[in-house]
Amino acid sequence: MTSLFEEIGADPGEQVPVRRVSISVNGRRRTADIEPRLLLAHLLRQGLKLTGTHTGCDTTNCGACTVLFDGKPVKSCTMLAVQADGHEVTTVEGLGGSAGGLHPLQEGFKDEHGLQCGFCTPGMMLAAKALLDENPDPTEDEVRWALSGNLCRCTGYQNIVKAVLWAADRQRANGGAG
Repeated sequence: MTSLFEEIGADPGEQVPVRRVSISVNGRRRTADIEPRLLLAHLLRQGLKLTGTHTGCDTTNCGACTVLFDGKPVKSCTMLAVQADGHEVTTVEGLGGSAGGLHPLQEGFKDEHGLQCGFCTPGMMLAAKALLDENPDPTEDEVRWALSGNLCRCTGYQNIVKAVLWAADRQRANGGAG
């Protein structure tokens, strides 16, 4: 088995400690040999080629790297991949709706113009999903609070909030499916 270090360009002659991890990513069990200091965002992007998880600041300030860890939003740019061993991680690629269609959040962002450049969008959607999973009928203030750890430098947030509220309405109309 090729180690992740070789795949992302580490010196193959270097003696690097390796740990095998097994993580359920978007419902699929994935196993990789990784360096213990590898960040979850880097495992997802370089190791598993799930490039929807963006890295913008590497300090947890922007939230572009937000993923769901056992259903809770976490910023993967400062979480070690070894911490995810045995856990469930959901990225934006795993957000799709039933039968391969769009998730209500994806539809809402499209229909309510909740994105511009799109860089923050995956993190916004996953933070919003965590909110809607806990609170299917949030107020505008609750949506704003849930998204407060995610920065958007383009939109001014109003359409993002409208998109989340649209998705909440759609999910409730569909009996909570989403």
